[in-house]
Amino acid sequence: MSKPRSLYAPAGFLSREEAEAIARRALASAKADETRVIVSSNSRSNTRFAENQVSTSGDNYDNQITVRSVFGKRVANASTNKLDDAALAAVVARSEALARLAPEDPELMPELGPQTYQTRPDPAQIETPSPEQRAAAVRAVTEPARAAGLISTGYMTSSVGSFAIANNKGLFAYNRGASSAMSTTVRTPDGTGSGWAGAAEDEWKDVDAAALGARAIDKAVKSRNPVAVEPGRYTVILEPTAVANLVQLIVGGFQSPMNARSADEGRSFFSKPGGGNKIGMKVVDERVSLVSDPADPAGRGGLFTGEGLPTERVVWIENGVVRNLAYDRFWAQKQGVRPTASGNVLRMSGGDATVEQMIASTERGILVTRLWYIRPVDPRTILYTGLTRDGTFLVENGRITKSIKNFRWNESPIFLLNNIEMMGRPMRVNSSEGGEGGAVVIVPPIKARDFNFTSLSDAV
Repeated sequence: MSKPRSLYAPAGFLSREEAEAIARRALASAKADETRVIVSSNSRSNTRFAENQVSTSGDNYDNQITVRSVFGKRVANASTNKLDDAALAAVVARSEALARLAPEDPELMPELGPQTYQTRPDPAQIETPSPEQRAAAVRAVTEPARAAGLISTGYMTSSVGSFAIANNKGLFAYNRGASSAMSTTVRTPDGTGSGWAGAAEDEWKDVDAAALGARAIDKAVKSRNPVAVEPGRYTVILEPTAVANLVQLIVGGFQSPMNARSADEGRSFFSKPGGGNKIGMKVVDERVSLVSDPADPAGRGGLFTGEGLPTERVVWIENGVVRNLAYDRFWAQKQGVRPTASGNVLRMSGGDATVEQMIASTERGILVTRLWYIRPVDPRTILYTGLTRDGTFLVENGRITKSIKNFRWNESPIFLLNNIEMMGRPMRVNSSEGGEGGAVVIVPPIKARDFNFTSLSDAV
């Protein structure tokens, strides 16, 4: 039987021993040809602030047990968050009943047997920051904003958790993780100026709230009273967050443009004219490499996939040339190659230029803080549209001269990476539009030519 947790003790997460014991108890009642049990647990805290004060704050803990049952080519899943024996037996029975009713899946792959996984130290963070710690982080933003006569808003979240997989073929895998993110938007009282800053880290101790607040305040002050500039193709200086907003659209798992099946079937940018895919072909500037590595020192990726396949370092693009595409197990078997398991980390190569040097070298261009409201237009060219936001500036004769109104843009990260003039040092950024953190993305600032700004936007 599961026991209720004390409200006065850290909720934490399930240990390796606890997760394995739960999975084995569930497998003990399984009657399907194949059964997979996923055991996840997570503690999460969050605080939201608006108008220079905390507006909401909360802490929660939950676990989830998902059972996947297979009879022949029929498969189904069922989930519960109860851990007692009766609940585990019930969720197994429900999964099996659903599987017997499911249509056959002709692409179903068999469960994996025991695997060998990378080892690494667990994160030091074992509990989420307390309400007092989160309030201190809020004050590091709101007090300077209030003192400057500005209005700050923002969101922060931190979580610790574990994820485990077991099946009736003898596989067991366990991974523990932690993640923290914070973002803040600071605006002028007249509503004309807006600045944003965000960070995403593995552990809460590495989030510097005061630095984020200072950056957002500086952007808000400098961006007030923007003027309209004619849309068109401009030299652009994209800060790292804006670069991540675009570049992560190239590589994003099996549903990304780099999905091998869609490329082989002629449905993506990475489809080769006349048939096949673009592995071995140059597609972007030779200075560009994109690599996923679950052991990247800037951010931990998962040690295994949802099937239990060990993750590994994958070079997607090397010196501008496509080296790998994302193969799931079915398509890899069909094509006679190894499946791809890369982990949730993406790093882009960079250079040694600073944003200040990029500005100083620009006769006329646009400096962009971040991109927002990003939506697909054409998957065959990875073309997207969106808006600039929270700090857009005109650069003239090597210096920032004006705050300008935001633009709508239509651009492809492939076009961007073919038009590079300068790159800076890669850094990890808060890559999600909403500021929740997103995937681990490490990218440089970029100066590029001919970025396509299509129209003006009155939104701040």
